[in-house]
Amino acid sequence: MSDTITTLDQLQQLFGPVGEASLRKEANFIPAVYRRWIEASPFAVLATSGPGGLDASPRGDPAGFVVVESDKSLLLPERRGNNRIDSLRNILTDDRVGLLFFIPGVGETLRVNGRASIHTDIELLDRLAEGGKRPQCVIRVAVETAFFQCARAMQRSGLWSDISKPAGVPTPGEMLQALTEGGIDGQQYDQALPARQSTSLY
Repeated sequence: MSDTITTLDQLQQLFGPVGEASLRKEANFIPAVYRRWIEASPFAVLATSGPGGLDASPRGDPAGFVVVESDKSLLLPERRGNNRIDSLRNILTDDRVGLLFFIPGVGETLRVNGRASIHTDIELLDRLAEGGKRPQCVIRVAVETAFFQCARAMQRSGLWSDISKPAGVPTPGEMLQALTEGGIDGQQYDQALPARQSTSLY
């Protein structure tokens, strides 16, 4: 008997149903509560795909370096680097991208998927200048999906164990309450979350 998973039915039987909160936290735009999250993030990973394969590239600047241009559009500066431009090469042939946003001290991460384009408009370059230097170009991401990821990976890894959570970052409960227009009680969710996570890390 094979132990290789080859069908969606096998996967669903292995993992079970998706919880309500996991479904309702997904949006096809950037809600205000997610905008706050992105503006507090100093680091992201950009995932792309192209003829040469897949690429995941780290991106970082002072918090808020990715600009929420609108609830359907993000702006990501392309700074000087080693000139491999793997991500940019990929975008030219396959505009699908994924972004994973991190905040030091915060267990949750925020995921955004969309379609990217590359721009050199002076207005955009000036808008995303840092330290008096313009980026080489700007990646505009047309948002298709956005949702936050739970903290279990950070808890298991201990990545932020010695770093304090910054003030003002929305909690999982606060985000879910905003996204469900009060359908999920954020305070109750946050109160129950530590115990639920501690019993389901492994």
